[in-house]
Amino acid sequence: MDIENQNNDYIEKLVKLNRVAKVVKGGRRFSFSALSVVGDRNGTAGFGFGKANDVSEAIRKSLDKARKSMRKYSIKRATIPHLVKTKFKGARILLKPAAPGTGIIAGGPVRAVMEAVGVRDILSKSLGSANAINIVKATFLCLENLMDAKKVSENRGKTIKEMWG
Repeated sequence: MDIENQNNDYIEKLVKLNRVAKVVKGGRRFSFSALSVVGDRNGTAGFGFGKANDVSEAIRKSLDKARKSMRKYSIKRATIPHLVKTKFKGARILLKPAAPGTGIIAGGPVRAVMEAVGVRDILSKSLGSANAINIVKATFLCLENLMDAKKVSENRGKTIKEMWG
């Protein structure tokens, strides 16, 4: 389920579309839920989850929420600065920086997030839950836990040159 749409410099990816049924007196009532990721391929991305009785309305809602939740993440030369592991509910994600030319070695939801953020070289492993929503949330949690050299040196009260020579 990978629909890609590009407008005004953003990449919009539909990660998961789900049909849910509610049993009522007259039969079943169907509604839809959509999970999507939006990014500018330059370190900024967000995700959204929308529900509606119509597919297109659910997708629109999820994309609107994704645009509102966009944040800036630190990426370094088309990869991440360091290895990071995190857990969200049952989903565990491991992201590892990779050499240029490696590509995105990741499963569906993690791949969608990495493409939206702008990471082109990364190794990843998704462990535990296969729930797409939890995997996307865990991936964004990984990205939030990334630190750049400038931030680390400021926290330690040293210059970048003092830390790494």
